[in-house]
Amino acid sequence: MNNKNQLKQSIGLFSGIAILTGIMVGSGIFFIGALVLLRTDFSIGLSLLIWVIGGLITLLYALIYAELGASMPEAGGYYVYLKKAYGKPVAFMSGFANFMIISSASIAVLATVFPVILNNIIGFLFGVMFSDVMALLIAITLIIVLSILNFLNVKLSTLVLKIIMIAKAIPIITILVLGLALGNQPIDFSLNVQNISFFSLLSLIGFAVIATFWAYEGWTNLNNVAGEIKKPGLNLPLALIITVVSVTVLYTLYNLSLFRVLSLAEMQSLITSGDVFLGISAAANILGSAGVFLVMLTMLISVFGALNGTIMTFPRVYYAMSRDGLLFERFKQVHPRYHTPYYAIIGSGLMAIILSIVEFFVTNGLDTLISLVAFGALFFNTLIFISIFIFRRKEPALPRPYKVWGYPYLPALTIIITVLLLLSTFIEAIVPSLIGTGIILLGLPLYAIIRPRA
Repeated sequence: MNNKNQLKQSIGLFSGIAILTGIMVGSGIFFIGALVLLRTDFSIGLSLLIWVIGGLITLLYALIYAELGASMPEAGGYYVYLKKAYGKPVAFMSGFANFMIISSASIAVLATVFPVILNNIIGFLFGVMFSDVMALLIAITLIIVLSILNFLNVKLSTLVLKIIMIAKAIPIITILVLGLALGNQPIDFSLNVQNISFFSLLSLIGFAVIATFWAYEGWTNLNNVAGEIKKPGLNLPLALIITVVSVTVLYTLYNLSLFRVLSLAEMQSLITSGDVFLGISAAANILGSAGVFLVMLTMLISVFGALNGTIMTFPRVYYAMSRDGLLFERFKQVHPRYHTPYYAIIGSGLMAIILSIVEFFVTNGLDTLISLVAFGALFFNTLIFISIFIFRRKEPALPRPYKVWGYPYLPALTIIITVLLLLSTFIEAIVPSLIGTGIILLGLPLYAIIRPRA
């Protein structure tokens, strides 16, 4: 094995938690609560339950990933599991779809949301706002700057994530605590589902839970850098479990604090008028204009942290693919000084920039990118969850420092839930889902073309 193309183990438990938290607690915490309320017909009790359900499902997902990552601590995460379970063709289809759309779109979405928030802050402070073209240039510049940061040093990038984790935790928890302590709105915990049929209720819950997944998105990404984690058999499962549980509690209490500050009538009026950032209105009620600025600044920091985390983790998949001869040859090269897959980082950044430009010129481009991310992630995660049964049967002697709880029942339940959510996503967003399906299937003929050198 050529050591010059090996990545260096430099990520500890706290760094792993910082990476996951940095990616998961991004933009979703600030606006998904409004979407969940809307999808639950403004039932406060049911919307809080939805956040808990979404977190529990995400925890089920994370437990499976914890076993896979602990038993196969290699760079590439999901690509490695798909390759070993189903072979290179399926793994290539996944990696190709992520490079072309799913992962690159995640970076593009975060990069284009950042200048939108920045524009609102500038408008709030100075009463002026920059143009859409300037917003696009800021998004592109941000991708380039963070790609350079992650090229230079993994430790430096994780240090940034640690700082950001603390920087955004303080104001979020401050608003949460003040909302719970100073809010005087009564909380109606009843579910208000008496007049809804059982199947309609299941559909309503499923549709609302899917909304929370954008807020919980990011839990898979630590596995992409498993080859760089110290004591991965211990630290990877711990980081996954600690982060997902903590984020679930945070999201649930954060939304509860909003309900303590804003009346149901206020929230209905805000959401129906298109204002989905309930935290801004809640902070304004508690702290006035200072609260508005605090929330917007926290949103900006959160999106920056999530963007940095995705730019760090996604190229590791392309690095693993290149080592197998399934992607550009240069993507497997590790910088001799900085120990990072620098060509893979550059390629990932360029693809994200292209999608950012496409989003700028396409109507509803942001919504389409988000739907593509959701559909693609659910599709391949279904295969990955099934793979745990394949590995348990085909490789019983594989060292498993961590084993998923409740096997085989919890993994089976997880697969059923994911399939139902995949079908729901296909129905609710059929055009992006068809586009995603087409891109995934395009991977087959492309694999046949490049197969001789693989």
